[in-house]
Amino acid sequence: MAHLDYYETLGVSRDASDEQIKKAYRKLVFQYHPDRNPSSKEAEAKIREINAAYEVIGDPEKRTLYERLRFGAFEVKEAPPDPAVILEEMEKKLYDEGRKEVFALLVKDVARVKVELDLIRERTVAQQGYDTFKDSLVIDRARQVMHEFVTPEMESRMKRLLDVAVQMMISQRVVERDDGEAVQGVKERLRDSFQRGRLYGFRDALELFYVRR
Repeated sequence: MAHLDYYETLGVSRDASDEQIKKAYRKLVFQYHPDRNPSSKEAEAKIREINAAYEVIGDPEKRTLYERLRFGAFEVKEAPPDPAVILEEMEKKLYDEGRKEVFALLVKDVARVKVELDLIRERTVAQQGYDTFKDSLVIDRARQVMHEFVTPEMESRMKRLLDVAVQMMISQRVVERDDGEAVQGVKERLRDSFQRGRLYGFRDALELFYVRR
């Protein structure tokens, strides 16, 4: 599945410098400015695309986040991508970001992982009489203790990722910028995916060290 790409929108390469991006943006704004294209709906739409692209890749921090979330380039000859598929792909990307974040944190804290495994093992044996790695109990435990692992910095990073992801969904016509309720709905779906990824990052880290007894 191919998609619109902010670099392509501004006519620059992925390794373009900040100055090159700014220069390309100014050139396009001048080219499609309403004063030069009065009553042109095409120019109006183009300006919106250009501004949306520059808002993200014109900011070094947002650009870094965009690189983590971006899709492949969209070729004009192809049919427009299905918005539902685009949203689903973004949900998968954010799920994976959340999963990797918590997984990386826990694999560095083996002592805590072993404490969690012992506690979950007790609950598992009490529930079914024998030890297995039971996903439902692990995820329940993840929900109980996730606040102990998530730092303010991690929450701030999630917020920045979500802001960029929502901007990308607006650019891809998954949701209209002016439809505040729909935009909020998309943001909540993406946040849920990221947070679900965190739960499974906990699960995956524990499974890595699990030994049946």
